Amino acid sequence: MTVHSVTLIRGDGIGPELAAVTRDVLEATGVRFAWDVVDAGENQMKTAGTPLPESVLASLRRNRVGIKAPITTPVGTGFRSVNVALRKELDLYACVRPCKSYAGVPVPHRHKDIDLVIVRENTEDLYAGIEFEHDREDTARLLELIREFRPGAAFGKGCGISIKPISVERSRRVVQYAFDYARRNGRRRVTAVHKANIMKFTDGLFLEVARQVAAENPGIEFNDRIVDNITMQLVQSPHDYDVLVLPNLYGDILSDLCASLVGGLGVAPGANVGTNGALFEAVHGSAPKYAGLDKVNPTAMILSGVLMLRHLGETEAAERLERAVARVLAEGRHVTYDLRPNKDSDGAVGTRAMGQAIIAALAT
Repeated sequence: MTVHSVTLIRGDGIGPELAAVTRDVLEATGVRFAWDVVDAGENQMKTAGTPLPESVLASLRRNRVGIKAPITTPVGTGFRSVNVALRKELDLYACVRPCKSYAGVPVPHRHKDIDLVIVRENTEDLYAGIEFEHDREDTARLLELIREFRPGAAFGKGCGISIKPISVERSRRVVQYAFDYARRNGRRRVTAVHKANIMKFTDGLFLEVARQVAAENPGIEFNDRIVDNITMQLVQSPHDYDVLVLPNLYGDILSDLCASLVGGLGVAPGANVGTNGALFEAVHGSAPKYAGLDKVNPTAMILSGVLMLRHLGETEAAERLERAVARVLAEGRHVTYDLRPNKDSDGAVGTRAMGQAIIAALAT
């Protein structure tokens, strides 16, 4: 039997709890793993001087497959996102976020049986992190250059700047990935999302490349939508969409919107895929206030494990595990508080108990 070498990043906040439960569930499928357990996040700042130790990157480069529990990203100050750094360092250029309805999951919308996929470019756009802080000399010089090349450009006082790179090369590979994903998974349509009516030389370039790639991929339908328009349409008629391919920032925002249509981030898995590896993760954050309370929903990380099993070629095990998760969700007896009607804690179980219920469902 094949033994899969996999890096397990325990994360911080609720991460270690989710990592432990997910590991137990994945092992219960009967698939054999050689785990390389590593740590990243805020708790590594004191010991390693960085939230992303080189040993974590080395493990991922060696194993080429990893699954990551949530990691805290400070808001406004502190280190940049470890999640973004991992994607950039390993060139995991396609972020894949399925949004699928499961019976028993409370949803605030009228829509049922949603099954769509976000494919988000992971390495450029505003998330490239090319920023210039306000009231600095280098920022002032850049503003002067902009005025020189764009006469009449006006800026408010105390202006910070972010630069948005969109390239032919990286747009092409992520759009091609979206078409390949659609073909492999029996999907019918790819929709490119953009703001090309305003940002003609960045989003306009992304759209131009998407149309070129679409012409090279007959058999899969193609259309495009302006990002604000599709935000409304996804709320009104999500069944009109199948695979969405987007630049980085739009993909981040719309994947959360789509997650809300199927019950929230607690049931939203994710994958980051590149030529030389893949890293799987729940879409939600680290929720530090719940750390150690055995309270949070493990579904998103376990479903990320389902995506990992498929990536590893363990399709039968992936199908069994997804059916087990779906059964526990549908029965609604051994689920965490957020999966109860009106988020009622009465009758809810903890993180570990829900994981054990999924393991029991696997065995039947």
